[in-house]
Amino acid sequence: MISTGFRLPPLSGTIRPAVLAIVSGLLIALSFPKADLSFLAWIALLPLLISLEGRSDRTAFYLGLTTGLTAYAGLLYWVIIVMGVYGHLPLFASIPLWLLLSGWLALFYGMATWATCLGQRLGLKSAFIMPLAWVGADYLRSFLLTGFPWTMLGHTQYRMLPLIQAADITGVYGITALIVLANVVFYRIIRAFSGSDVPYPAKSAIIFVLALAATLGYGFFRLNSPLPTAAPLRVALIQGNIDQAVKWSPAFREATLDIYTGLSRQAVARQAADLIVWPESAAPFFFQENSPSSDRIRNLARELKAHLLFGSPAAEQRNGHYTNLNSAFLLGSDGTEIGRTDKMHLVPFGEYVPLARLLPFVNKLVHGIGDFAPGLEVRPLKTGTTPLGILVCYEVIFPELARAQVRAGSRVLVNITNDAWFGRSSAPYQHLSMAAFRAIETRTPLIRAANTGITSIIDQNGHIRGMTSLFKEAVMVGEVQPGSANAPYLKIGDLFARGCLGLVAGILLLQRWRKKGTNEPRHEP
Repeated sequence: MISTGFRLPPLSGTIRPAVLAIVSGLLIALSFPKADLSFLAWIALLPLLISLEGRSDRTAFYLGLTTGLTAYAGLLYWVIIVMGVYGHLPLFASIPLWLLLSGWLALFYGMATWATCLGQRLGLKSAFIMPLAWVGADYLRSFLLTGFPWTMLGHTQYRMLPLIQAADITGVYGITALIVLANVVFYRIIRAFSGSDVPYPAKSAIIFVLALAATLGYGFFRLNSPLPTAAPLRVALIQGNIDQAVKWSPAFREATLDIYTGLSRQAVARQAADLIVWPESAAPFFFQENSPSSDRIRNLARELKAHLLFGSPAAEQRNGHYTNLNSAFLLGSDGTEIGRTDKMHLVPFGEYVPLARLLPFVNKLVHGIGDFAPGLEVRPLKTGTTPLGILVCYEVIFPELARAQVRAGSRVLVNITNDAWFGRSSAPYQHLSMAAFRAIETRTPLIRAANTGITSIIDQNGHIRGMTSLFKEAVMVGEVQPGSANAPYLKIGDLFARGCLGLVAGILLLQRWRKKGTNEPRHEP
């Protein structure tokens, strides 16, 4: 499939290419949390590369699609839990939705292998074109149809701190490109050892070693750089573990506030706090209504003499109609409201149902109030001298939102979330792994308060300092150093990913213009 300038006998032998593609998908799935076998990412594409030997462009697409479908079916199995338990959909409806989402994301794997094949028709080396194609496809899925940049290959390395510091230049895409390059180089080495008249990939190997050395060298430099000298912010993160079945029940409202009030007092008793953070929708009522429940929250801030940030629905009038918002409120230590910020990137089927008229059988997951509308502007909230950038729930998987918050002046990122939807699946761990990259990309610490885990503190180098357990009441206290906001990524954004996509698009246009017959020989990666 991918030209190297001469024809090679396939390594796949009698093994069906689809089986090899499936093996690659399984290895990719195992490299992410919860299995967390991150080393597998560096070899996960080898079976796929072998399966591509001698295949046509179309077959290359389908093999990439097979790998992607296998990987995402394994990574997103929790969609069935979400849709079944909380969306009240039967299996015959939730399973197709799970496969539909997995298939959509798998399309980008197919696009990457297809584009690699076409690039090789122009004589480009696979070590050059495949990382570009993979990153370009990943970048496309980060924004098409609202975007879903969940579990990119680079995210597997979230615990390898020296390796991932370069994300403050390239974002997670640079780490993904390095992993894909490694897979191609290792594949070429295996081909050279296989007994065929194939030269060792000396140039590609040298490029990979230099790129890896430069990435690690930069990583160690960043990790050993002094932290900002601003006064630390003492934080108390509260995990209430409120059952989804009763969360929006008015009868359970006071009990919910009892839990958060008691845990907040416990946290402040352990360490005085400048900021107390409750998770998304911790106050499951309209705080704006100035009810006795709202007064309880204000009085708690006064009692504990701390700023209090919490999630609550809000409403505002737009075009003559009231609109529901998923919001976060910040109270001062005197109980007065400092400000409110609204969630800008809503969860499809979670907070609204797209194409609701065509999908009348699909229920919105968040019951108790109507559909939400997105917020209209980035609005940091200031606690003392430290501006906070609020990312609600899965907003944290979108690097452009974190970047916008820090560019607007935020020096601590706050992710308030409710991962109870996911049950005891791997999803909360996947969610956390992506959050760590937002801290590195912006050189801004990120604190995370979840309804039922994982609550954590992540410093500006991506170091995860503590993780609470799922489905347990918990508090986490600590100090965070406000970020330096000196990351190149804040200025250039996804320039690296856009460059990869642009190069691939140019290559595809060149291939289209080429005047060649359709019977040219197919080769392998």
